[in-house]
Amino acid sequence: MENFDIIDKRKRAKKRVDELKGFYIHLLVYLIINTFIIVVIFMSQADNGSFTLHWYNFSTAIFWGLGLLIHAMVTFRLNPFFGKSWENRMIQKYMDEDRKESERFK
Repeated sequence: MENFDIIDKRKRAKKRVDELKGFYIHLLVYLIINTFIIVVIFMSQADNGSFTLHWYNFSTAIFWGLGLLIHAMVTFRLNPFFGKSWENRMIQKYMDEDRKESERFK
């Protein structure tokens, strides 16, 4: 039985390492590609002699960055809306309601 626990823990640890590795690869590709795009935009602006930048010049970085943010939240288990404290408060709330209701019928 103990051997199965060790195997299970090893599988969970490997899965967690794979998740982290996937996120860091995603981050690295994001940085490389978007740096390249921004350099190309600046170089083309320099060739024209004008540096007028618009938001859509950075739309790839913006939208991909939002995807990367979601990936980070999933990978690092960050949930600002329904975190552990929220979950604990709701559990306590419903336990209190059940206790009051059971006391009322005694």
